[in-house]
Amino acid sequence: MTLTWDTTYAIALELRRQHPEANIEEVSLGQIHRWTLELSEFEDDPALANDGILYAIYQDWFEENIHGQ
Repeated sequence: MTLTWDTTYAIALELRRQHPEANIEEVSLGQIHRWTLELSEFEDDPALANDGILYAIYQDWFEENIHGQ
């Protein structure tokens, strides 16, 4: 599956899987940006990222930690 900035939920799930030790409440938007670019499935222009997109990834990850398994 190819990940792009439009697939915030899928990115959040993959970041959660790859960084299980991360305390989401301490993860910065900068870390989310860096970690997203490091995902092998990610194929989008890094310059298209903005705080709104990064925050959406953060929110999806946070919600998964609360309601996910």
